[in-house]
Amino acid sequence: MRIRTMAAVLGVAALILSGCGQEGGPGENGNGTEDPAATDKCESSDATFEVDSGVTVEGSKTFDKISKAGKVVVGVKADQPFLGYKDTEGNRCGFDIELAQLISAKLGVDPSKIEYKEIPSENRETALQGGEVDYYVGTYSITDERKQKVSFAGPYFIGGQDLLVRKDDDSMKGPEDLKGKKVCSATGSTSIQRIRDEGYSDDTVEFKTYSDCVSQLLDQKVDAVTTDDAILMGYASQAPDSLKVLGNTFSEERYGVGLPKGDKAMCEKVSDILKTAMDDGTWQKIYDGTLGLSGTTSEAPKLDDC
Repeated sequence: MRIRTMAAVLGVAALILSGCGQEGGPGENGNGTEDPAATDKCESSDATFEVDSGVTVEGSKTFDKISKAGKVVVGVKADQPFLGYKDTEGNRCGFDIELAQLISAKLGVDPSKIEYKEIPSENRETALQGGEVDYYVGTYSITDERKQKVSFAGPYFIGGQDLLVRKDDDSMKGPEDLKGKKVCSATGSTSIQRIRDEGYSDDTVEFKTYSDCVSQLLDQKVDAVTTDDAILMGYASQAPDSLKVLGNTFSEERYGVGLPKGDKAMCEKVSDILKTAMDDGTWQKIYDGTLGLSGTTSEAPKLDDC
């Protein structure tokens, strides 16, 4: 996936990262000023996903639901470059998107029949619990608290919490420098909770999406955006003259595929799909053509037992 340069110039423009930026014409940022429009067309890796026919997952209510519907409903993000992104033409691309497509194919459903649902971080558990989505692939960190509400297959990627700041701001080297700084993250994220729990900053603000926080950062309304380094690297790559990632991680974030709680059969099937992809090179091919382009480096992690 290659997302072409998007407009981001401090003082005169905000980064257009809402997932549906206007193509060919000007937009407005939060201050009502004009932003240069950008064409952010993304391309997928050249990995191909052959649909497995005749697949069965005995004892899985989720699989039975998918089979009956003849489609998969997948929860995703749409504003995270190189991970889960939707361009101006409505195409979806990124590491998480391609993994979602791989899983769909190996469950016997052509990826073209995926119904994508953009679910904010704060609503992921309720979307899985209520059957709104069949599984969720969207930088979903595995935590003990979340495992009380949903099941996870993974981890399929391991990153760490970091800070995104303006390129000309040299006042911060890591989280210990956040005292007196205004920090932004997504509602319901583990990142903003860690900033508060560890006492890094008492001045925090939350928005539904990380891209909202990035716009706030470019508009100089906040001093830093915090979430996983993989997410932040994508934003920084779109505005290299305006933004930078500090590169000083202070947590371990283990991304998993979110599944309905207690569906062990489905969890084991998805884990098998991920394990096969890691062993046969498919995982690496997807990574190199998507998330790897952001500047991150990673190897396929060891999967947990379901």
